[in-house]
Amino acid sequence: MEEEYTVKDLMVNLSDYATVSENASILDAVIELEKSQKRFDDERYRHRAILVLDNSGNVVGKLSQLDVLKALEPRYQDPDKHAGMSKYGFSDNFIDLSLHEFSLWDAPLEHICQKVTGHQVREFMHPPVETECVTEDTSLGVAIHLLIMGNHQSLLVTRNGTITGILRLTDVFSGVFQIIKECVHSRRH
Repeated sequence: MEEEYTVKDLMVNLSDYATVSENASILDAVIELEKSQKRFDDERYRHRAILVLDNSGNVVGKLSQLDVLKALEPRYQDPDKHAGMSKYGFSDNFIDLSLHEFSLWDAPLEHICQKVTGHQVREFMHPPVETECVTEDTSLGVAIHLLIMGNHQSLLVTRNGTITGILRLTDVFSGVFQIIKECVHSRRH
């Protein structure tokens, strides 16, 4: 009988992941992400997001590297403008035009960084959605389906309704790649 891989086999435990309070500043979040990356297992891919905790220590959101970059230019927060244009088939010329039309990134980064002074993580984080959560016992196949269909970079992992970790796309890809290598190796011998 073949072994069924589950989310628990590939997840990163919450205690090993970068976390920050929802009241923390964007700078605090970036510093914590950097610290966490230095502590994390050298054999695995580095974190690309930070989990946001409420005052009780419960996960209430995620802040990705892309979210931090968007925070540096607050005009990206207008949902009616330029959100994910290229994935909807807009041309490079149109995207370039929007950069100039909305005067995005027209000031040096040193000035743009001043715009987020005093802004908290909660302003830019993404609260988890139902399709972004799986249990530790969820099969790897179901998790892959959710990652693909939801266009997620990670899934929050729960046990008895409490978030215990995160399943990152990079770990899933690495795990699947190992399975492929083992399969190919066993067929050659």
